[in-house]
Amino acid sequence: MTKILTVKELQEKIALAEGAKASAALKAHEAAEHEKRELLDRLSRPSGLSDDEIVEKASVIVNRAVENGLTSVQVFRFPHTLCTDNGRAINQAEPGWEKTLTGIPKEIYEFWKRQLQPRGYHIRYEIIDYPGGMLGDIGVTLSWA
Repeated sequence: MTKILTVKELQEKIALAEGAKASAALKAHEAAEHEKRELLDRLSRPSGLSDDEIVEKASVIVNRAVENGLTSVQVFRFPHTLCTDNGRAINQAEPGWEKTLTGIPKEIYEFWKRQLQPRGYHIRYEIIDYPGGMLGDIGVTLSWA
């Protein structure tokens, strides 16, 4: 025979279920934060790719864009925190903004300067979102028009 629980027993059961949900949510949040820290750490260091490897990757991206009739393509996106000023100089389009870049975003700029600018390509770094009205991610766009 099935037993009908008392209100107190139901409340205890609900509290345990809510505690388990909260614990799972906290673990998921901690895991996401850990992944974010690892990503930032990885992006803040050089990629280790040679110019030839980068040319190969860039060629695939550019050729696909051209086949689709595009004259520009976003090639990278990164958090504003990878800039020494949190993206302020990029947002204000200040001269020397490129000096605030670190890690892979800096590597991309230097590769463009060395290999792509002489071939007529243009590069643009710009804030592409403003979560909560604050600076968000920065997009890197390569163009050839």
